[in-house]
Amino acid sequence: MTSANIKLKVQNFGRFLSNMVMPNIGAFIAWGFITAIFIPTGWFPNATVAKLVEPMITYLLPLLIGYTGGKLVHGERGAVVGAITTMGVIVGSSIPMFLGAMIVGPLGGWVIKQFDKAVDGKIKSGFEMLVNNFSAGIIGMLLALLSFFAIGPSVVVASSVLAQGVDFMVQHNLLPLTSIIVEPAKILFLNNAINHGVFSPLGIQQAAEHAQSIFFLIEANPGPGLGLLLAYMLFGKGAAKGSASGAAIIHFFGGIHEIYFPYVLMNPRLIIAMILGGMTGVFTLTLFGAGLSSPASPGSIIAVLAVTPKDSIVGVSVSVLAAAAVTFVVASILLKTTKSATKSLDEAKSDMSAMKSEAKGIKNSELDLTQVKKIIVACDAGMGSSAMGAGVLRKKIQDANLDINVSNTAINNLPIEVDIVITHKDLTDRAKQYAPNAHHISLTNFLDSDLYTQLVNDLIHANNKKSSTVSSANSQSFGHKPLFKLSEKNIFLNLTANTKEEAIRFAGQKLVDNGYVKPAYIEAMLEREKLTSTYLGESIAVPHGTIESKDEVITTGIVFCQYPAGVQFGEEESDKAKIVIGIAARNNEHLNVIAKLTNALDDETIIAKLASTNSIEEVLAILS
Repeated sequence: MTSANIKLKVQNFGRFLSNMVMPNIGAFIAWGFITAIFIPTGWFPNATVAKLVEPMITYLLPLLIGYTGGKLVHGERGAVVGAITTMGVIVGSSIPMFLGAMIVGPLGGWVIKQFDKAVDGKIKSGFEMLVNNFSAGIIGMLLALLSFFAIGPSVVVASSVLAQGVDFMVQHNLLPLTSIIVEPAKILFLNNAINHGVFSPLGIQQAAEHAQSIFFLIEANPGPGLGLLLAYMLFGKGAAKGSASGAAIIHFFGGIHEIYFPYVLMNPRLIIAMILGGMTGVFTLTLFGAGLSSPASPGSIIAVLAVTPKDSIVGVSVSVLAAAAVTFVVASILLKTTKSATKSLDEAKSDMSAMKSEAKGIKNSELDLTQVKKIIVACDAGMGSSAMGAGVLRKKIQDANLDINVSNTAINNLPIEVDIVITHKDLTDRAKQYAPNAHHISLTNFLDSDLYTQLVNDLIHANNKKSSTVSSANSQSFGHKPLFKLSEKNIFLNLTANTKEEAIRFAGQKLVDNGYVKPAYIEAMLEREKLTSTYLGESIAVPHGTIESKDEVITTGIVFCQYPAGVQFGEEESDKAKIVIGIAARNNEHLNVIAKLTNALDDETIIAKLASTNSIEEVLAILS
């Protein structure tokens, strides 16, 4: 079995565990609030209201988990039998049965599913309801008895052993070592599985005895992510540095931890900083004896403090700050000592280079873009990062006046009828299992505006072709309106340059001469090149200004500069640009321009001709 298959199976198993808990997080939080506020050591002790605590943790929460587990396996019938089965482990044990519910709930769903398969098509007409009701009742009864006499007591023994192991780790200060596993696993999108599939059940059982648990904050601590992003804000480079401040706000106050994952993936050494920060946070919690009263979901500082008991406020606050400080120091050192560019936001190293490959990935000969009516952005939980990505794409779709529905969901809830699914590259294989007939697009950052813009451009282009009989003068779609018009003043052949800076300055000056930009735009083009190379490959470079320089653009335009001998643009010796296309555009118009150009330059013979021709007319004919 390949490592990719193992990773997929682990993700699927973890996702299944977390999906039994996550739909019921509201109930867990409600119980946590009641516990934190009304028990004798709470904020406002009230013995009468505190009577809710024990029945909720003993019956309500395990039953919700068992019901949800059965429903995941076999719908409503599985849910009912799962709940009946769960009642058996609850009554047959002396401890809260969260782990037991996560076992017998799906078991009940699976058994009734097998029964339904066996009798499918064999029940006489008119007897369906009778068979359905009695089968669920009888199977539920038998499984409840099995749970009462066998599974419940077995789980009690296993929980006792597990509790002793946890106590041993706490007493010997070994609990911080869990970060060695937790932090790398989070980056592999197992964060929800770890937090809600493992730590939440353990935490609830611990909180039942002590009114709080450290387990609720081992994975959910926002400190390490904050420290990492602060380090990028001060010592990062290029697009990573520019986007870190926004990501820090979203992570720390919004609780969307997935947003910092790409920042670790592009420089894998930073996982060391995350582990040390996580260990510091856990050690601080054990030092203060602090914890939360219920799961913090999402893992924002607001949610964390909201479920922090009053006697743990100091410990939890120090834990978050200490984790952030240690991560910041270690990440800063690692960033400052990184000599070469690494991946992700740099594997996206060139948003321009990635743009071409992404554009090719978006286009699929089997996908008819004119028939696209539903696009879904999916992530593991369907609550955080995918919602933000869907919001970005939805705005672009609406601005383009396209009649396409854009939504977000958890991967396991993907419907069969979706046309396009967008998800993180590490989750695409799983997404394909749930939506095998959809066209799948992988990304490295759910806030990748460039990829969404490229997709919208392709959809506009396809729909423009479909409605080509409509007069462009009457069209409401900006895709019908040319963004620029080439003429002889835009074409410059047989040029030479010793460096790419020289070639960029030439292109910039011609943009100025043609009235497209102000002179300050030239320096912005050079500044943009320092962030990431604008070399696309295949002998083509497309230098342009930074986002901040949009005010220096007067109107959209391009200049075509030919260098037959080539100009060194990329890192490799072979990365020589023979075609340098200077671009000026306000806002995101340059992405539309690049989309048009890459379509025109997608043929090697055409590129070779453009790189060697002496005829301006020939260039105009090809690019028009």
